[in-house]
Amino acid sequence: MKLIASALLIGSAAAFAPAQTGKASTSLKAVDATKALGVQTPLGFYDPFRVFGDDPTAVDEEKFESARYIELKHGRVAMLAVVGYLVTYAGVRFPGAENVPSGFAALNEIGGMVWAQMIGTQFVMEMANGGLSLDGKDFTGTQEFAGDFRNGFIDFGWDKQSDAWKEKKRAVELNNGRAAMMGITGMMVHDYMGNIGDILPWGQ
Repeated sequence: MKLIASALLIGSAAAFAPAQTGKASTSLKAVDATKALGVQTPLGFYDPFRVFGDDPTAVDEEKFESARYIELKHGRVAMLAVVGYLVTYAGVRFPGAENVPSGFAALNEIGGMVWAQMIGTQFVMEMANGGLSLDGKDFTGTQEFAGDFRNGFIDFGWDKQSDAWKEKKRAVELNNGRAAMMGITGMMVHDYMGNIGDILPWGQ
């Protein structure tokens, strides 16, 4: 879990870049990042590292979609990491791992085979979902937006919903992912400092 959580720090400069609302495309037309999905209160357009350059109103679409994919990916991993951290901190374990501690202390207890399984799983998922590129892989040509990995297989009724509903749900995912990236980073810092019990007194 910590290996996955550590991956959140990669590409963090693009973590708060806003999203586009239209269908993904490989064209080079410009996107106004200041009016895209994800630009919302209280921060509005937030790009302190100038990922989109000096003119965020005319961002290359390919670059924009790549940044959006990175943010979505890290946000999704962070949400899983937060849940995993809280669950293990509460004492929940798989059979055979009852004596493995939570947090960073677990890194010294898990065996080499577990490391190999985690790294192998991440490698397979990277290859399946994104190849070796940053902007994801669209197997069917039906990708609605960067980070849409349904690939014509499962949509859970997504295609039946209105555009307004879809936009709201995508904004919710962005906000939850952003909060999770900050949350897991905070928990990792306090865990490393040895005072995680001050903010999570109900766990181990």
